[in-house]
Amino acid sequence: MFYKVFSISLIFVIASCTPESQILVENELPINKNATEETKALYINLKKLSGTGVMFGHQDDLAYGYSWWAEPGRSDVKESTGSYPAIYGWDLGDLELKKTSNLDDVEFHNMKNWIKEGYDRGGVITISWHMNHPITQGNSWDKVSAVKEILPGQLNHNKLINYLDEFALFINDLKGKNGEQIPIIFRPFHEHNGDWFWWGKGVTEEADYITLWRFTIDYLKDQKKLNNLLYAYSPDRSRMNINNFTESYFYGYPGDEYVDIIGLDNYWDLGHPNNTTSDKDKKSDFIKSITELVQIADSLGKIPALTETGLDGLHNFKWWTEILAEGLLENLHTKRIVYVHTWRNANAEKYGSKDHFFASHPNHASASNMKKFRDMEIFLFEDELPDMYK
Repeated sequence: MFYKVFSISLIFVIASCTPESQILVENELPINKNATEETKALYINLKKLSGTGVMFGHQDDLAYGYSWWAEPGRSDVKESTGSYPAIYGWDLGDLELKKTSNLDDVEFHNMKNWIKEGYDRGGVITISWHMNHPITQGNSWDKVSAVKEILPGQLNHNKLINYLDEFALFINDLKGKNGEQIPIIFRPFHEHNGDWFWWGKGVTEEADYITLWRFTIDYLKDQKKLNNLLYAYSPDRSRMNINNFTESYFYGYPGDEYVDIIGLDNYWDLGHPNNTTSDKDKKSDFIKSITELVQIADSLGKIPALTETGLDGLHNFKWWTEILAEGLLENLHTKRIVYVHTWRNANAEKYGSKDHFFASHPNHASASNMKKFRDMEIFLFEDELPDMYK
């Protein structure tokens, strides 16, 4: 069993059921040294999983599925594999405009309840934020220059502050059964090396992006006292040079004191239609990207994660075992990814698309292969998790 860590000191001794106790030094704690005990425990337990288990995650899993919407207890992942995912992903886009639903029509009050439901069962919560343009109030894909104009000392800085205050109100309302703050893996300003968001490369200078990231974390941590957040950094693979992966990865990196999780969003090497390289090269590049990602995380003492991935429509019915699993099981580095998070299953009727889903639904031809993936010992779903909060 694990014992809670009750204070911040230079050295923590965590007793476990393994023969040797683990000694955790200060740089093996979250960047927020005032993190709640549950948040510290989550961070430590994520680190302990590396090399022994890879948690599986899915976006919006409890909110809707391929053929249903907001039905209690339902989950395409559970109906395909027998278990809920270990990681639940949610997005707060449109929260900052004080709307009642997010950009995918998930009502925020329902989202809070689903977050609490997943946490109470022992699952892990991650939140991304397709933040609307703070000046035009357009969506994340509005590429009017903004970052420089919202930094401290600039005319529109208060617009960023207002957005962050709305975020803090939402996070502060996430409480467990005993009144504790629910730990959240927060993944802000993702895929910044791409050219599709207002905070992205080409629209925003690298130095300004770094300043934006640092201010955001400092404000949430020091001013809003949000002590239940772990921070995930996640560039996009499609805009990285696979032959110079490490240098490409650090474009916009805000510094070790501002990042807990070394993440990567990689659809590119796992079947993205715009990637015209051979299947053999895709697989090789995927393995290389994960291998080097883990090496980067090791060098920094951080947690490695595949923060977004998937094959839209799952037209390769054996994608789970022959692409994703084979890549992650390739070597001792790839096996040390701590979690892999697939994107959402858009409701076919509501969104008018029959091919926009990233996890199998029970009537799809890939469902049996996803079940085989789930049955592999190394991949962890919710019903296989240790207590992540103690």
